[in-house]
Amino acid sequence: MRDDVLVGEITVEEADMPWLHGRFAAGPAFLPLAPLFERELALIETIAEDYEEWERVYDQIARAVRLVAPHGPVPEFLLHIQGDQA
Repeated sequence: MRDDVLVGEITVEEADMPWLHGRFAAGPAFLPLAPLFERELALIETIAEDYEEWERVYDQIARAVRLVAPHGPVPEFLLHIQGDQA
């Protein structure tokens, strides 16, 4: 969610606690956020060399979206989106 607008939906397909993996169905509100998620994934490849930049980009993602599960808001999460996978 971004504000009160649905950005997309994740259908959990695999659970390897604490990690969950699933299919991501983007909504129209995801389009402006897509470059942030793309940048975050690119930075993961070089996170050892530039952790601060990854953290800066991920902080932007964390401020921009909320993760809401069927039981309610998820207070802390690490979300990667690559195409239709989350």
